[in-house]
Amino acid sequence: MKGLVFCEFLEMVEKQFGYETVDQIIENTNLPSNGIYTSVGTYSHEEMFALVGELSAKTKLPVSKLFYAYGVYIFGVFGKIYKDLIKEHNNAFDFLCRVEDTIHVQVLKLYPEAELPKIEVRGRSKDCLELVYTSQRKMSDFAEGLIQGCLDYFSEKASINTQLLAEDRSEVLFTIQKEA
Repeated sequence: MKGLVFCEFLEMVEKQFGYETVDQIIENTNLPSNGIYTSVGTYSHEEMFALVGELSAKTKLPVSKLFYAYGVYIFGVFGKIYKDLIKEHNNAFDFLCRVEDTIHVQVLKLYPEAELPKIEVRGRSKDCLELVYTSQRKMSDFAEGLIQGCLDYFSEKASINTQLLAEDRSEVLFTIQKEA
């Protein structure tokens, strides 16, 4: 995973729980990077699981909720960093339908070694979008948070239903239904 994802996670933790919590979760995990990240570096996703797991132990919040919250948070960050790329789209559905063939293509141009999930559009109507998330990292809660962050960015309301297509969470169907 790119270091930007780690840097922003630690920034979110500091904003929500304080610097002491950031320091404690880094100290209490045995990370190969020692918790030192650069935005352009590449690090194992297992470090993110270790950090989120430690934050969960400290805060008593479920890992799934923390990954979701982080997905919402980081889309807001992406909205600032990559606003020109996002603003090319009129709404959340248009953007989400182009993640695989536009956004991920741009990410791979910048970071050829990036290992990105696959986001497949299974179906779309005016009010409903079905996306299949596939990733060996099994970070579907984070992906759901990114979807919610996208909806928030475009000031749209929708419900997100999650259906596991693989028990290990490596493949998940998200059904996004716009609210009236």
